Amino acid sequence: MGTSKSSDNRIRVWHIILIILGLGILGAIIALLADTPERQKLKILTIERIDFTNLQDGIYVGEYKGRKNHFRDVTLEVTISTGKITDIRILKGALDGNGNPVKMTGGMTMVDLFQEVIGAQSLQVDTISGATLTSKAHLKALENALKQAIKNRKI
Repeated sequence: MGTSKSSDNRIRVWHIILIILGLGILGAIIALLADTPERQKLKILTIERIDFTNLQDGIYVGEYKGRKNHFRDVTLEVTISTGKITDIRILKGALDGNGNPVKMTGGMTMVDLFQEVIGAQSLQVDTISGATLTSKAHLKALENALKQAIKNRKI
């Protein structure tokens, strides 16, 4: 009788494990389906060419907001000094719970992407491989901030 009870307990444990695994897989599928419209939007998102010779000094905030889910929403602050981008600070986006940049594929972060932008003084930089959609969301937020720097230009 003791062996039968032990066998029943093992079967219950396996049933519980299988149920937990099944729920985890179902949750992952639901999350993927919920993200699909946003992924499609970001795939076709274009980053406009900004005239970096026409930037007014100041600090500007730019945002990118998703339509349906907000997994890749970005808010950042860009500093323009002597007509050039000198600093880009992520306020909301690819940051961990402590506010540190999240490492993407190959250990790169969005800060690395923005260092490329600052060095090139252009938005036409390569995105982070394996994090293309997140990179595009961050570049779009930067584009939106830079449009304000041009729009507010005093002549």
